[in-house]
Amino acid sequence: MTTLLVIAKEPRPGRVKTRLTPPFTPAEAAALAEAALTDTLRAVAAAPAGRRVLVLDGRPGPWLPDGFEVVPQCAGGLDERLADAFARCTGPALLVGMDTPQITPDLLTLDFTDCDARFGPAEDGGFWALGLARPEPGLLRGVPMSVPETGSVQRERLAAAGLRVRELPRLRDVDTAADARAVAALAPDTAFAACLAALTHPGAA
Repeated sequence: MTTLLVIAKEPRPGRVKTRLTPPFTPAEAAALAEAALTDTLRAVAAAPAGRRVLVLDGRPGPWLPDGFEVVPQCAGGLDERLADAFARCTGPALLVGMDTPQITPDLLTLDFTDCDARFGPAEDGGFWALGLARPEPGLLRGVPMSVPETGSVQRERLAAAGLRVRELPRLRDVDTAADARAVAALAPDTAFAACLAALTHPGAA
């Protein structure tokens, strides 16, 4: 079965979601990051998988559910860290980040019977998910990360390797306050939406 990988940072103030400050304080941004990570891990926990692995920068906390292996991120840029995550897998693997709390178990329930790769584009030009039937770390190394062309370069890298690629739905990452509001509106039943509501409407019933 597929290995589900989540690459994430420990949600500590000043280390995560810094683009949310302002308008949010570092502590509030970390709270939103923790909520997003909680939603992501819940979705992964509910999806069918042979292994569930959290590739973590930092230490696990009470937000981590049972059933996950926790491994440290390697040193280097994001491309190296993503490559290293896939290097830990021997069969089909799907990797997601912690920036899309709206993901569902259904979105993560994939097979590779008619393709070699699954690619989830993000609205900001990046990607929220990458699945490989046969993990090859070299497909990620050298891809420029966190720039508008990240997704197109990664998609082209897969095609250049001769892989048959099927795309997943386009999703919006949470990077800015506007992103946070939009994603919470799309997924109002998430921990992320509840956290945002508590921060923006304190004391509301």
